Amino acid sequence: MTEAAEHIVDRNDRLVILASSVGTVIEWYDFYLYGSLAAIITAQFFSGVNETTGFIFALMAFAAGFAVRPFGAIFFGRLGDLWGRKNTFLVTMLLMGLSTFVVGLLPSYAAIGLAAPAILIAMRLVQGLALGGEYGGAATYVAEHAPPGKRGFYTSFIQITATAGLMLSLLVILGVRTAVGEDAFKEWGWRIPFLVSILLLGVSLWIRLKLAESPAFARMKAEGKGSRTPLKDSFAKWPNLKLVLLALVGLTAGQAVVWYTGQFYALFFLEKTLKVDGPLANILIATALLLATPFFVFWGWLSDKVGRKPIILAGCLLAALTYFPLFHALTQAANPQLAAATAAAPVSVYADPADCALQFDPVGKTVFDSSCDLAKSYLAKAGVTYVNVAAPAGSIAEVRIGDVAIPSFHSLIMEDQAFTVPSGAISRAEFTVRKTAWETQLGAALVQAGYPARADSALVNKPMVVGILFLLVMYVTMVYGPIAAALVEMFPTNIRYTSMSLPYHIGNGWFGGFLPTTAFAMVAATGNIYYGLWYPVVVALITVAAGFLFVRDRKDVDLSA
Repeated sequence: MTEAAEHIVDRNDRLVILASSVGTVIEWYDFYLYGSLAAIITAQFFSGVNETTGFIFALMAFAAGFAVRPFGAIFFGRLGDLWGRKNTFLVTMLLMGLSTFVVGLLPSYAAIGLAAPAILIAMRLVQGLALGGEYGGAATYVAEHAPPGKRGFYTSFIQITATAGLMLSLLVILGVRTAVGEDAFKEWGWRIPFLVSILLLGVSLWIRLKLAESPAFARMKAEGKGSRTPLKDSFAKWPNLKLVLLALVGLTAGQAVVWYTGQFYALFFLEKTLKVDGPLANILIATALLLATPFFVFWGWLSDKVGRKPIILAGCLLAALTYFPLFHALTQAANPQLAAATAAAPVSVYADPADCALQFDPVGKTVFDSSCDLAKSYLAKAGVTYVNVAAPAGSIAEVRIGDVAIPSFHSLIMEDQAFTVPSGAISRAEFTVRKTAWETQLGAALVQAGYPARADSALVNKPMVVGILFLLVMYVTMVYGPIAAALVEMFPTNIRYTSMSLPYHIGNGWFGGFLPTTAFAMVAATGNIYYGLWYPVVVALITVAAGFLFVRDRKDVDLSA
């Protein structure tokens, strides 16, 4: 490349970073609107099942978009290596924006039944495929424009986009909530943030159309060195496949679980478990994100000096060692009444293990009528942590709140009077009356013991909560700021888009994207509100070990090779 051409690239660096980053922010905004509104999505599209199952289903639909991201990475990564970086991420942006707009128009479950969640999941799949191609293109494009010694700094602006997109979604949701009121927002106002995405799509497409192709890709094409079979060269040849596997296990898996724990799971934990008011939880998360976002650039800049690997692995290790105390502290700061009640009057469920079923009903038809299921179902819905204690076979379950015991009840629901009715069977209507009375008694006992139905916003230690959330997001900036540069540097130009996209999106799409669903299901199964943290802790520690032993830092490698 000539000096004049190099000078033009330098002069347009700001446009390259701006166009790539703004477009990617919009894509993340579209993608994370769903996660930010998971509780409302549950009510709108999964109202045909019980509340616990509905929320798990909503998280599963959220995770569906993550599940297909590796497939989007393979499909669009191949196009990017054959067709070019710029053209490919224009297509991915168009798909993302249109699918998000459709969600804003989609009728609810009450209006069209099962078609509503089916179409919703289909749109999530389109979003996931598009995002699978977007990130690799933007990161590769910026890295291939970066001058020597500044690759981590340049690509760190792409790393800001995921958090910026989440923050933008929270701010738009908060603005609409404030403008229309909470009741109207739950009924129809939640659609507005989805519909607004069509305007953001137009702006971002206009900006990206101004870009030229990556100089490294253009040079590779001009010299005839492109790969005709990027999928085969990336994944069917062991030397490169080994690098893909190392990138996944030794970098992106741990990075992903730290990212989703520090941002999304923290939000779910505040709203669903600690019962913090939705708008307040959004404000607290958005404040922490705003304060921590500049550190993406700081860690990216520092990685140009000390390497990518030490910073990423340090972030994973710190997160694994401190998650449990930090989330305990978050409970104390966000819902001190709950923390005090848990300490003063811990809850136990004494039950015959054979009497207990998994609190998950995928078709909405199961009636949890055993004495154990009645107890656990109510406690899960109330967000009360408890321990399981095995009782003798055949025992009626009881909930013990400190020294107070509340016996449950067991009954067989009489479904069809044409058959012989077993002894002790009752009608569904009678069961409902008895269940309501029992839950009222248990609820009153929990209130008497100090367990709040909702977190008192006046008692929330807001500076402390923001401080804890800031620390959680700081770990995110450590692992995520340098990751784009680290991945780009592992692979050659002719298969870079394909090779780096797959481990990134398996890590973030599967290990990270399934984290809220997996963690919440672990909590529902055990009754321990902190049990789900074992998932990110174990994955992060595996990445620390694998990355330390097998990943080589390549911060000064020549990307034109």
